[in-house]
Amino acid sequence: MSRLRHVSSTSDIHKHLGILRRRNKHLAKAIKAAGLPGLRKMQPGFATLIRIIVDQQVSVAAGASIWAKLEAACNGEVTSDSLLKLSKPGLRACGFSGQKVCYALGVAEVTKAGELDFDALETMDDAAVRSALIALKGVGPWTVDIYLMFGMGRPDVWPVGDLVIQNSARALLGLRKRPSAERLTKLGDDWKPYRSSAALLLWHYWHHLAEKAKAAKGTKS
Repeated sequence: MSRLRHVSSTSDIHKHLGILRRRNKHLAKAIKAAGLPGLRKMQPGFATLIRIIVDQQVSVAAGASIWAKLEAACNGEVTSDSLLKLSKPGLRACGFSGQKVCYALGVAEVTKAGELDFDALETMDDAAVRSALIALKGVGPWTVDIYLMFGMGRPDVWPVGDLVIQNSARALLGLRKRPSAERLTKLGDDWKPYRSSAALLLWHYWHHLAEKAKAAKGTKS
């Protein structure tokens, strides 16, 4: 197997975007407006996958609140054992929906049984990691993309199902509506093998637009 590549520093991201900005005028525009994004990294393993499941389809604030309650309930260490010990009532008390309780306990069960080995995932290529994780109930393409990007530091992940990526691309390209997954996939083809850095830039650009709109609203009031 060829050596797996990783994004391990902010300088890696800036190097990748330096290449892409010369290749694509839209990314150059985003960098000019918002500057360069920094590194976002999470520890690979069980807790990070559960955190991403918590963050599915909820606001940043709601996800952070649920996670804080879960960490407190697990005495600061979210493991398969601590989750299984909490069981359904404990997870519901932390704010988990009924569906996410099932998802989280399912991941905990296969991890405890040794059927999901996070150390082994580190040696696999992106496609193999995707195949292993997508088999888990409640783990879809977006969850795998986020785990690959932030948990494993893989450099060429393109989360076309992410709402912020869609909105940012719409704004950056001047589109009337959010682009489809198919259109985003085609757009990202030009940004290989650094699509993770492009995704970070689009998140960064959307945050810049939101802050700019907030400031403008404050000026008017």
